[in-house]
Amino acid sequence: MTASKVLKIQDVSVVYEDRQGGDPVTALSGVNLEIEQGDLVVALGASGCGKTTLLNLMAGFIQPTDGYLTLGNSSVEGLPRVQMGKDIGDQILGPGAERGVVFQKHALFPWLTVLENTAFGLKLQGVNKEERIERAAQYLKLVGLEDFHDHKIYQLSGGMQQRVGIARALTNDPSILLLDEPLGALDALTREVLQELLLDAWQATNKMMFFITHSVEEALFMASRLIVMSPRPGRITHSFDLDFNKRFLECRDARMVKSMPDFIEMREKILSIIHQDEQPEAAA
Repeated sequence: MTASKVLKIQDVSVVYEDRQGGDPVTALSGVNLEIEQGDLVVALGASGCGKTTLLNLMAGFIQPTDGYLTLGNSSVEGLPRVQMGKDIGDQILGPGAERGVVFQKHALFPWLTVLENTAFGLKLQGVNKEERIERAAQYLKLVGLEDFHDHKIYQLSGGMQQRVGIARALTNDPSILLLDEPLGALDALTREVLQELLLDAWQATNKMMFFITHSVEEALFMASRLIVMSPRPGRITHSFDLDFNKRFLECRDARMVKSMPDFIEMREKILSIIHQDEQPEAAA
């Protein structure tokens, strides 16, 4: 049996240079985080706290100014700084198939069918047609779209389009699924349906997931671990292990879970933390 992979973020900072010659902006500072198989980590914080920057680092879209990220069974902890930036061990140095990304906007190809969109990544990898159709069909069924294989994207509702995006990411069998506010553009009812669907997919696949949201209630409902990030420069200031998602998977009643006294108490606690972070620091 192969060992489970772990995503490690070690002492990561990101500084963006101002192309107009202004002062550089420190987006992240000294971030440390580990995500293991079966974790559903949700990042929450005020706008500008670096949540998306953190996800982009995990995806390999950008590189840290300092520190490093790894995804694998080995660790580069203690590696001399002179070796940073080289292709060592499991260091993340760019995009890769082991990291699936679901964006807020679905980014699907309108000229392809639902099935073709879902299987597109496998086609790029050179997987034969029979296997990619079989795997795509498997994940379309998981997200409730088994009857829509031949539909064009424009024939689907916004929520259904996002389901295709989720199925496409899962079909590539990534080690971790990165979700950048995937439900943010949906109406309230569709959003709740998709929350439940994502939890079902998480339970069925046991994938690592990293999920960004601005909704405190959504974060509490979805997360097995909730991290709260501070305003710029972004840092992880609080971390909470939660089990509201597992309670839902046992009882299948989201409204009941979200009305539980400890859910409401935690919601108010998180809101207080975020509101306090948003206030300007008191003068020394």
